[in-house]
Amino acid sequence: MVVINTKLFVKKTPGAVFLSTTMYLFLFVIVMISILPITWVTISSFKTNHEIMTSALSMPASISLAGYFDALTMVPMLTFYRNSVLIASTSTLLNVLLIGMAAYAIARFNFKGNWLLVLLFAAVLMLPMTALIQPVYLVIMRLGLHNTRSGLIFVYSALGLPTTFFVLRACFLGLPKSIEEAAYIDGASILYTYLRVVLPMARPGLASAAVIQFLMAWNEFLYALVLTTSLNVRTLPLSLNYFRAQFSFNYSAMFAAIVMIVIPSVVVYVILQEQVVGSLTAGAVKE
Repeated sequence: MVVINTKLFVKKTPGAVFLSTTMYLFLFVIVMISILPITWVTISSFKTNHEIMTSALSMPASISLAGYFDALTMVPMLTFYRNSVLIASTSTLLNVLLIGMAAYAIARFNFKGNWLLVLLFAAVLMLPMTALIQPVYLVIMRLGLHNTRSGLIFVYSALGLPTTFFVLRACFLGLPKSIEEAAYIDGASILYTYLRVVLPMARPGLASAAVIQFLMAWNEFLYALVLTTSLNVRTLPLSLNYFRAQFSFNYSAMFAAIVMIVIPSVVVYVILQEQVVGSLTAGAVKE
């Protein structure tokens, strides 16, 4: 018996064709806006400073690695890399582990003041990061953590607290309670159930929260500038300040540094892409 798919012979209406064409054009524009800047920066990093100043949009006459050599020699990039990896990774781990337990408790257990805690986390989201600079600076100074990696780790973990909370809370609310109840019936404790049952099911949400927190800590500039003074503890975003003099810029070295700064964040997203997409589509289809 031959089955013919009649949908192939259905003629689209002009309205449907216009809507489909508009959607694809919109997606194409968004993709171009996302890809063109980083493509231009990457191509410019292989050009000389003279070529960039002469024609910013032209292709390089020859592949030049002078910008990368300048970036590694003018600034201690390896030290900045080590600091950024340590600070971003540790703050992400600390943030997700601690806030994950709080989000699970608030999502699963109804207790007095539950709604008030959620409201407080929502209120923190409305506070601009620049408004917290002075109180954060005073607290870090009094704790003796100024110009230390530990100070930046604690600050970044706290800055990402509300975002991580709502991402993980939504993830935990979407998990079935029956599996946890079965674990309790088998004699599992709350901590064992959380570690061995809940966290494996919540991997997409954990990955999304980790990616958001890591990118925030990796790209953060203002607090790193205010809370550090030594090159031994400063992070990668601050390295871009060292490629400009009073009357001139070393654009090739700056673009090379930007490429080296962007690569780790892209790698992290590519590694966790499947988990992140899974968290975004979770709950879209109900059985």
